[in-house]
Amino acid sequence: MVQIATKTLLKAINLNKTFTTPEGKPFTVLEGINLELKEGEIVALLGRSGSGKSTLLRCLSGLVRPSTGEVRYRGQEVPGPMPGMAMVFQSFALFPWLSVQQNVELGLEAMGIPAAERRRRALEAIDLIGLGGFEKAFPKELSGGMRQRVGLARALVTKPEVLFMDEPFSALDVLTAETLREELLEIWHAQHIPLKAILLVTHNIEEAVLLAHRILVLSSHPGRIRAEVPVPLDYPRDREDPAFQGLVEQVYRILTAKPALEPPQEPLGIGYRLPKAPIEGLVSLLERVAEGPDFGREDLPRLAAEMRLEVDDLFPLVDAAELLGLAVLQEGDIRLSAEGLHFVQSGPEEQKQILAERLLFHVPLLTHIHRVLHTRPSGQAPEERFLRELEDYMSTEDAEGVLATAIDWGRYAGLFEYDYNRGVLMRESAAENSA
Repeated sequence: MVQIATKTLLKAINLNKTFTTPEGKPFTVLEGINLELKEGEIVALLGRSGSGKSTLLRCLSGLVRPSTGEVRYRGQEVPGPMPGMAMVFQSFALFPWLSVQQNVELGLEAMGIPAAERRRRALEAIDLIGLGGFEKAFPKELSGGMRQRVGLARALVTKPEVLFMDEPFSALDVLTAETLREELLEIWHAQHIPLKAILLVTHNIEEAVLLAHRILVLSSHPGRIRAEVPVPLDYPRDREDPAFQGLVEQVYRILTAKPALEPPQEPLGIGYRLPKAPIEGLVSLLERVAEGPDFGREDLPRLAAEMRLEVDDLFPLVDAAELLGLAVLQEGDIRLSAEGLHFVQSGPEEQKQILAERLLFHVPLLTHIHRVLHTRPSGQAPEERFLRELEDYMSTEDAEGVLATAIDWGRYAGLFEYDYNRGVLMRESAAENSA
C-alpha cells in the first residue's frame, strides 16, 4: 500500500532566490516557494528548463542560501549542509584518483568517523547498492551505472533521513536507468537504513509517476510551484496501467496549460528568450505529428515516448512550433495549424521559404539581424554586435544561447550565412563575394 506521510521533516517558507548576473543585473530564479517534505514520502520536482528545480534542491539541502525566506529541517533553520541530509548528483561527482571505497568514505571522514568504522560502513553501503567486489576499483574502470551506484552509496553511508537526488538517472542509458530506479525503490522499502524521505529532481514525467507519492510542478522564469499532483498508486507501478497513463497525461496538461490569470502579452522584442530548439529537430517533430494516426494532432506523452524526448528536449521544440505559428498546444496535445500542415506537405526548398517568412514575421531578433545585414554596404556584421545587444536583456550565457539558436534557425532558412571561424554573419550575396 502507498505510505501515508505524517510528520514534516523539511519545510520551505516563502523561499526566494535571486542571482546577480556578471553584468550586475538581478535575476530571480525562485519566487514564493512554500513546500513540506514529510516522513515516509518520495516527492518529485518537475518542470520545464528554467524552472529552477536544481536551484531549489540546493536551497533545501543547504548547499545554496535562499535570498529571502527560510528552510527548516525538523524545525531548525538550515544554514548549510546538515547531518541527516545527503545529495546524489547527476554528474556522479566522484574523485577519479580515489577508489570506490575511498569515494564512499569521504563523507564519513568529514564527519570525523574513525577509520575502522568508516571502512565497515563503506563496505556495508557498497554491498547494499550491489557493488561488492569493486571496493578497490577506480571510477574510470566503472560503467556509468556503476559510477552512479557509488554516488548513491556515498550518500547512503552517512545514514541520512532526507535524500536529495538531482536528476540522478538522466546521464544513463534507458535500461540502466530503469534498473537503478527499481533498486532505489527496493532500498526504500527494505528500510535497511534510516531513510525517511526522498526529494527528487527529474525532467522525466514517467520517472516521476513511477517513483513519487507527490509531484510538484514548477513554472518557469521565475520558478514557482504551479501544481501538486498526488500519485495514489501502489508499488510496483505499471506503465501500461490506465491510472498511470492518466497521471502522465495530467502532468503534461499542467505543463502545457496557459496560466488562468496570464497577464496581457507584450509585443516580442529582440530580447525574447528563444526556446533552445534545434531547427532540424523542429522539422522532424512537425513531420511526425503530421504522420500520426490523428492527422495533424498528437498526444504529447505518446510523441515523447516514440521520439525518446525528455521534457527538457520536447517542450523547447513545441514552444518553437507555437512561436512560429506552426502548431498550438491544447490540454497535453499538439495540433498543427493550417500553416504547419502546409509546411510539412511542402518540399525542402518551399519549407525553407515558409520558415524564412515565419521567422521574419514572428522572431524580432531575426528580423533585426536580417535588417542590419541588408543595410550594411558590406552585408556583414560580427556576431559580437548582436551578443552585446542581447546582454541588455539577459546574462552573457543566456545571450550566447539565444544567439546560437537564432543563427541555427536563420541559416537553415537561408536568411543569412555564418562564418564560424570569424564569428561573422553575412547576407547571401556578401557570403558569395567573400568566398
